[in-house]
Amino acid sequence: MNGAQHILEAFQRHQIDTVFGYPGGCIMPLYDALVDSEAVEHVLCRHEQGCALAADGYARASGRLGVCIATSGPGATNLITGVANAHRDSIPMLVITGQVPSALIGTDAFQETDVLGMALGIVKHSYLVTEADDLPAIMEEAITLAQHGRPGPVWVDIPKDVLLHEVTTRAPQPDRATAIETADIGTALELLRSAERPLLYSGGGVVLGNAESAFRRFAESSGLPGVATLKGIGNHRKGDPNYLGMLGMHGSRAANEAVEACDLLFIVGARLDDRATGNLAGFAPGARVIHLDADNAEFDKLRAADVALGGDLPALLDRFTEAVQTHPLTIAPWREQCRRERTTKGFQAADNEEALAPISGPAFIRQLSRITPDDAIIACDVGQHQMWVAQHYQFDHPRHHLTSGGLGTMGFGLPAAIGAQFACPDQAVINVSGDGSFMMNAQELATVRRYRLPVKLIILDNQCLGMVRQQQELFYGNRESQINLDDNPDFVAMARAFDIPALHIERTDQIRRGIETILAYDGPMLLHVAIAREENVWPIVKPGASNRDMLDASQQRQENTNHKETAA
Repeated sequence: MNGAQHILEAFQRHQIDTVFGYPGGCIMPLYDALVDSEAVEHVLCRHEQGCALAADGYARASGRLGVCIATSGPGATNLITGVANAHRDSIPMLVITGQVPSALIGTDAFQETDVLGMALGIVKHSYLVTEADDLPAIMEEAITLAQHGRPGPVWVDIPKDVLLHEVTTRAPQPDRATAIETADIGTALELLRSAERPLLYSGGGVVLGNAESAFRRFAESSGLPGVATLKGIGNHRKGDPNYLGMLGMHGSRAANEAVEACDLLFIVGARLDDRATGNLAGFAPGARVIHLDADNAEFDKLRAADVALGGDLPALLDRFTEAVQTHPLTIAPWREQCRRERTTKGFQAADNEEALAPISGPAFIRQLSRITPDDAIIACDVGQHQMWVAQHYQFDHPRHHLTSGGLGTMGFGLPAAIGAQFACPDQAVINVSGDGSFMMNAQELATVRRYRLPVKLIILDNQCLGMVRQQQELFYGNRESQINLDDNPDFVAMARAFDIPALHIERTDQIRRGIETILAYDGPMLLHVAIAREENVWPIVKPGASNRDMLDASQQRQENTNHKETAA
């Protein structure tokens, strides 16, 4: 068995049955071995970045390891953005690249790049395999490392001669699982019981720690009002009356004001990202902090915790659940206050249902949420549409909401939807994109066509880079710079060129028919949705400001009026 064949054996041993890749010279021995493999399905994407983002979407939707493969040089460099995306959001990923033959490393050989050097800051770990007999141990360690502890991408770079060389060693036996130590929660319980206005704050670490069920048990048993980060959306069950929505730059006023008013933050699996907290000096200024996380590196990084509890999140949460079930919290006035504010200051703004009115982004997303099945997976791109989905789509599980949180990668949505559809073939998968983001990886329409994936594609088209335009309008004196996209292609014709049926809608009365049509179609289909260029995402917090200083549409209209009166 040579190195390439051993890699496929490692895949089979770890039940890895789907990989995303693009062949080339130095990785060719692995592709030759794939010819004889029936256990591994290889998905040929049309760009290496698409391979990495598809592996990312596969992992997010399923919780399994995503795998991407490319050759040396430009193949490896094209993976970089997708791998960085996985690293920022702690997604389990195995990256395998070919490298020039060992004797040519360091000679500036054709398609040679220093992969380890380039990837140093965007991986959990990386390897350059110099001996074929080292490969079994490295593959075993890499697959384990990518998935355990705080997940993340692990990169294995393998020279072509190592892939071809005979392997004479066997994979080591995995270490036995060790007992999980559970921290003392006594002090945290004292803080929780003494608080009058405690608030539950959850992030993407809940699903990464496989703590979804334990989190919901605690949320419902404690009755704590709750907020979530962008990656924590779906942690609360759909319709939970205590859930106030997303907090932060584009969070609900109800969520941000609850953070401002609380006297205790109970943080679960969140890293206090700047887009969530705003200016830290004004974030939950009167609150004590209990912080639960699987990764101790997150403690005290941005906000000191009064009590920090690291370890197994499900076990920790279950102990808190047992405690609050035995002695319920007495926070009824605070809970009722938050529920009232959820109704009046949440994202449930009135729909514009005038039949002939132009389509509003939020109105479209609310209709989409009502019509799609509860287990539908939404893969977003990055921009205004991403925030409208976070605000107005009602998710029933965090794995149903695929979004590029930490890196904000335009072009994420389509390849992520492809990966999700391979991971979850029996679920509806919908890519919601903007016209700018869609063009970043539009070549992956060919992948959708090749595999006849029933992915539904929705483009909210405002013919500009909407989020950039909005910030230029609000914070740069409305001086527009390089955001105009009114020369976009005809997206309907573009989809049809890939043999994918497509529809165009532009009025409110066409929304339901458009959504129902693409969902009913037995195969891939694109819905092109024309929306107003000037539509903004509300609320918004100016970068660097405190979340208490939210701006909304009414405030902006008043400010515009004042400017006009001053000018007059």
